Amino acid sequence: QDKPFFDGLVDFITSGPVFAMVWEGQDATRQVRTMMGETNPAESAPGTIRGDYGLDLGRNVIHGSDHEDEGANEREIELFFDEDELVDWDQIDAPWLYE
Repeated sequence: QDKPFFDGLVDFITSGPVFAMVWEGQDATRQVRTMMGETNPAESAPGTIRGDYGLDLGRNVIHGSDHEDEGANEREIELFFDEDELVDWDQIDAPWLYE
């Protein structure tokens, strides 16, 4: 909140629709952040969301938590979802994919 860009960022991220998701799984934070690409779209690889769809650092097309800390992630989840909106899901092929 103390950053000079904060007010403009809030205006931007609340200016349109949002598609919010909660992902979980082995190494989920790192995997999703790799798929998203670097924060600066100019530094993002082709094939990443920011690399393919991002144009400007100040108009970021996607946000993802960078927290490995469970408590910090819970705080972000609670901004968008009530507990009864989240679904527990067991990946049926997990025993074949992960040790």
